[in-house]
Amino acid sequence: MHAQAIDPHILTDRTRQALAEAVDQVNRLVLGKPREVRLAFTTLLAGGHLLIEDLPGLGKTTLARAMAASLGLDFQRMQFTSDLLPSDIIGVSIFDQTAREFRFHAGPVFTQLLLADEINRAPPRTQSALLEAMAEHQVTVDGVTHSLPQPFFVVATQNPVDLAGTFPLPDSQMDRFLLRLKLGYPDAGAEREMLSGEDRRDLIAQSLPRLTGDEVLSLRYAVERVHASEALVAYVQALLQESRRHPGVQVGLSPRAGLGLLRGARAYALLDGRGHVQPEDVQALFAQVAAHRLVPESESEGRDALAERILRTVAVD
Repeated sequence: MHAQAIDPHILTDRTRQALAEAVDQVNRLVLGKPREVRLAFTTLLAGGHLLIEDLPGLGKTTLARAMAASLGLDFQRMQFTSDLLPSDIIGVSIFDQTAREFRFHAGPVFTQLLLADEINRAPPRTQSALLEAMAEHQVTVDGVTHSLPQPFFVVATQNPVDLAGTFPLPDSQMDRFLLRLKLGYPDAGAEREMLSGEDRRDLIAQSLPRLTGDEVLSLRYAVERVHASEALVAYVQALLQESRRHPGVQVGLSPRAGLGLLRGARAYALLDGRGHVQPEDVQALFAQVAAHRLVPESESEGRDALAERILRTVAVD
């Protein structure tokens, strides 16, 4: 981080240093993935949710656990399966014979960092149980609304859709995730260190939190004060408009996607120690924000390649 570049009114020295230590600690726990770790922190600080799509065993769960440990957040892991019910996620009201009334028993969604593991192994009805929680940070059961702990952050993992036993996430569910990323295989050096070093789970258990939940909320507030110029906003709008008319696109990006891109760019700039957004921040995030929201005209058209083409088409004024 370039600590000297940021306005002290946006972020105190102590919080900036603690954030740098948290990022560094997660990078020591999730080896060889500094870009992906930064994107995960970007999503958290922007107030969004993260979708990680990749093969099993590549560190998706490790990343979520490492972030929870480093940020001092309450953590719950929910394994999604084909027989999972919505009430298993959000909770259920049970009649208390003694009190002669219904009592709400909270589900695992009542946490600060929820790992929704293999979310696309559950049917769409169960997947949709997270929609209100992710959008409004609350759940409604039997007409009663229950607020979720803050900060609330969902990290969902998804197996490739061509694997057996998966249900594609509907577009409305995909749109709730600010970023989608892939971890991929580690490089040779990182893999060798993992094979010869201590178990990642033991290292995470030994890790001390570098931030608190309240400090994460203050960081989210700081992100809102990162400046985005009129020219930068115009660049984001040009990307949105190009996504709607670009060849091969059936459904382009919504204004909500544009707002998410701007929030993400502000968080990305803050992580770099800056109080203003640059076009490079938008470009670094665009494919991860846009690809899972685009609907191509042809199934053979890759969404990631489509997003990259749109980004190359729009020039920075």
